[in-house]
Amino acid sequence: MKMHQLTLSMQFGKFRDAPLHRAVLARHKVTRWIRYALDSDAELTVRIVDTDEARSLNRDYRKKDYATNVLTFDYAQTPVVSADLVLCAPVIANEAQVLGKDLQAHYAHLLVHGVLHAQGWEHETSDQDALAMEQRETLILAKLGFDSPYQD
Repeated sequence: MKMHQLTLSMQFGKFRDAPLHRAVLARHKVTRWIRYALDSDAELTVRIVDTDEARSLNRDYRKKDYATNVLTFDYAQTPVVSADLVLCAPVIANEAQVLGKDLQAHYAHLLVHGVLHAQGWEHETSDQDALAMEQRETLILAKLGFDSPYQD
């Protein structure tokens, strides 16, 4: 498997439990997870934020007034993928707990999900697109040693 070049900037907002999320998201792990999802070279920023920042961005850019787990702001797909991935730490931690999933595994899934969006993958366009994206995520996560995020 060819590993594509990745320029990665990681940012952590100021919020309660930020040190926990920083520990779970060791740079070398995040880099590995992202690289497995890339089909070309990329320049990405990953920002971990609180509920207020995530809600504000979701409201301003998607017209949805709630904090969501991951937002992808894709700027270019060729010749280099260029995007910002914004992940909401409290939402992700809550989802992991409710779903009985390991926090690190949930972050890996959402980072892969965001990277696929940055490369043009969609799941809200049709059931077929959703299934294709889920299958791609599951394959990537399996290569990384994680269980399928879609298993009950």
